[in-house]
Amino acid sequence: MNTTSPRRLTLVAVAAGAAIALAGCTAGGTAPTAAPVADLPFGATTPAASGPVESVTWMLPAEPATFDFDIDSGAAENTVFANVCERLMAVQPDLTTVPGIAESAEWVDDTHVVFTIRTDATFHDGSAITADDVLWSMQRHAAEGADESDEYANVTAMEKTGPNEITVTLKQRDAIFIQAMAGNGGMVLNPRVVEAQGDDYGAPGTPDACSGPYTLGDWKPGTSVTIEKAENYWDASREVLADEIVFRWADPAAVVNALTAGEADGSYLDSPASAIPLQSVDDVSLAQGPSTNAWVLLATERGALADERIRQALSLALDRSGIAKAAFGDLAQPSKTPIGSGAWGYERDAFEAAYQELGGAPASPSEADLEQAKALVAEAGAPEEPIVIASDGGSVRNVVSNALVAAAKSIGLEAEITTIPSAQYGDFYSDDVVRGRADLFSDEYYISKNDPVGFYKNGASTATVNFVGFADPEYDELVQQAFAATDDVERADLAIELQRRWVAATPWISVSQSPATVAHSSAITGMPSSAAYLYYPWAADLGSSEG
Repeated sequence: MNTTSPRRLTLVAVAAGAAIALAGCTAGGTAPTAAPVADLPFGATTPAASGPVESVTWMLPAEPATFDFDIDSGAAENTVFANVCERLMAVQPDLTTVPGIAESAEWVDDTHVVFTIRTDATFHDGSAITADDVLWSMQRHAAEGADESDEYANVTAMEKTGPNEITVTLKQRDAIFIQAMAGNGGMVLNPRVVEAQGDDYGAPGTPDACSGPYTLGDWKPGTSVTIEKAENYWDASREVLADEIVFRWADPAAVVNALTAGEADGSYLDSPASAIPLQSVDDVSLAQGPSTNAWVLLATERGALADERIRQALSLALDRSGIAKAAFGDLAQPSKTPIGSGAWGYERDAFEAAYQELGGAPASPSEADLEQAKALVAEAGAPEEPIVIASDGGSVRNVVSNALVAAAKSIGLEAEITTIPSAQYGDFYSDDVVRGRADLFSDEYYISKNDPVGFYKNGASTATVNFVGFADPEYDELVQQAFAATDDVERADLAIELQRRWVAATPWISVSQSPATVAHSSAITGMPSSAAYLYYPWAADLGSSEG
């Protein structure tokens, strides 16, 4: 079972003006760096705000589906509720983790971690946050079938062991469990509000059950969601400068148009290519920052890719530089691995060096790569039926799908594209009938913590997203060892070995990495430019750039 809850970015498309043809693309290096691919400001945050603002209009890639995060969540929901709900631990703009509603989290032995709960924090209704509330929230997240339950896979018991203390018992020492409590699995909810709403909780017209710097205001289905500055926010040390944030949503081209026309004040761009036309807009500022995001091709259990030699061959033949140029205008970069370098929250030099040594996923395939791929196909035998790659018709997925078809053809394999409606595309993760329609589907994947172990557990034989059935007992054992390794050097060594085995077996085909990209009116500033916006209360830092 998964022990980190990754989130998917679906419905992604490129802004108008981005090329989608692969012809004429050039080779490029595959090493991730700390600098952006394009000449844009890069860092954890934009410059600090100078003064307050009354109202900010912010664009989302899609309308939120629910604000009950134990049912589901994605980029739209997280971008809004990062400002509304707080967690036991807290992600920072640089993607590190610090105490949140828990003032401390401490391992007391190999299988017990104690969370000491703050005594000054309150919910939006003014009631104090208690250890009982925290325990109720954790039990709800851990319940079977809850979207966040995989965060608790190693947990065997949770109990209140003091007036403001929760003790969690785990099967083994879990080096990233405390980090996981900075994600939605650590969200602290007001049980009285949730229970009063019943099955309606999280739907339009229901209140939030949270404690953050903003409260949920009016949700007008199909139109907008508003969050408002919390009048009684408990943390007086945080100055909140924006009175309200009005969220609207549109496809990427319409987001670009809204920013260009001044009808919107900002957006965390769903595709970095959307920044291309905005670079020439005088009143729009752009910035990029670290993220864990990577575009990948996920192999399904349908059968054509059951032999890892076919997956390896396709990886060797895929033109990642062409995809980066055609789909993202070089605002993303080819990637050998399925996780962005923003996940390297420790031992960065070791991860960088190990990345450089990886093979099997060239930026642009050489003749030698293609010959090796053809040899793998000959050894494995070509599938009897064409390989089917799914697309939703969006520009990015069309580019990735066409690149896969071209890669297959170049090594003697047949491949074709099937189009799945955008509204159904996310069902690839939960519906085996949908997965039965394609051998591969592309998506942008990210995790909520800056530790590669939090991703590579997806290669365990029991992982819920290991659709192709990759099974390696030694890999499974390494996952367990990595979770138990609290020494950073030891855990990095284990993560690097997991990475090596993943890339060799290719349960998913890595495509590209992309930094987080924020576009905003030059009149406002202060928000993070990193992927922290998915969990950090970014709107609380936003304000006027003019004083």
